[in-house]
Amino acid sequence: MCASTKFKMNNSLDPEQKIQEAYTERQTPNILITGTPGTGKTTLSQLASESTGLHNIIVGELVKEKSLHHGYDQDFQSWILDDDKLVDELEETLSNGGNIVDFHSCEVFPERWFDLVLVLRTDNTILYDRLKDRGYSQKKITENIDSEIFQVILEEAKESYAAEIVVELQSNNIEDMQSNVTRIEEWVEAWKTRTNEKDHQKNLNNTSN
Repeated sequence: MCASTKFKMNNSLDPEQKIQEAYTERQTPNILITGTPGTGKTTLSQLASESTGLHNIIVGELVKEKSLHHGYDQDFQSWILDDDKLVDELEETLSNGGNIVDFHSCEVFPERWFDLVLVLRTDNTILYDRLKDRGYSQKKITENIDSEIFQVILEEAKESYAAEIVVELQSNNIEDMQSNVTRIEEWVEAWKTRTNEKDHQKNLNNTSN
């Protein structure tokens, strides 16, 4: 497992949690917002991007625009992702930091890319209505509801990233959304402050040597 910026995993997003040694020297963090379709990833990533100034990457749109896929799956009404093309497309951007990435899956990405992984969770009844309003087929609705029930995305995140950076957030209503935006903004500011302090201490050590 690659070393990464660590945060204690306690299902909360606390900006006061200690930041340890980062994998890279990037000055701004990368955040992955993931979860079952319909949990509010795109809305949260857009609002958080506006609030923090981080660049927003909506992977679903990028896959379609850049043809980062093997074609369209009619049964599940989705593009068949080309993992290698996607990683190649994002490598330089994510290595530089300063991004909020929105995608319904997370295991395709290198662990080194992210400093925080947020998994959105939504009540099944609310999620069902959201997916129905999108015009999803019954097959696709059932698939996604089952995924939420069995915590597929959450388990995927825990297996793919250090537990300390994986945080589960409720996303049932506008109040949850507003709270999550505020918590992300506070976390980003805390990350930047501690990174600057670390760099300052490093410079002092180098000067004394």
